[in-house]
Amino acid sequence: MTTSPATDPNPTLASWRQHAAPFTDVVEAVTDWDAASPCEGWAAADVVAHVVDTERDFLGGQGLDLPAQTGDSPAERWAAHEAAVSDLLADPAVADRTYDGHFGPTTVGATLARFYGFDLLVHRWDLARSQGRDASFTDAELDEIDAAVDGFGEHAYAPGIFARPVEVPDGADRVARVLARTGRRA
Repeated sequence: MTTSPATDPNPTLASWRQHAAPFTDVVEAVTDWDAASPCEGWAAADVVAHVVDTERDFLGGQGLDLPAQTGDSPAERWAAHEAAVSDLLADPAVADRTYDGHFGPTTVGATLARFYGFDLLVHRWDLARSQGRDASFTDAELDEIDAAVDGFGEHAYAPGIFARPVEVPDGADRVARVLARTGRRA
């Protein structure tokens, strides 16, 4: 019997792994860490550094300690970070920690699932595009991106989050339409 984040005894860890595994696959396929990404001014290495740094900052801000960053390459740093976060989330009490977020009271688990899960999805695409590849999305992942953008409202377009939506041609596929909401051109 397989489990999903909804039926897993540790849904936060399951959700984390569900988002991290495809991101890891793309990280492991990178051959040019200096290649430009769709994120203005960022190379592939910068995308991974952003993901690792923002997650570390969030978790550290919640009083959750991660080991010092290790690894000589972005792929090694991501692998070490992913393992450290998985180890941290193995304790279900971590996910249940409450704090006052930008949108009101929430939990560490909800933020990891909603915001950082979304972040792993869109940056997976950025990283793949930096290598001249496409990253495919499931319908559920596209639903998740859409729901996140809807939930963020105008906050999504604050400086440093993502660019204003871009227009897509008539007949554009769903991936192009969804990513356009985050200022990305598929």
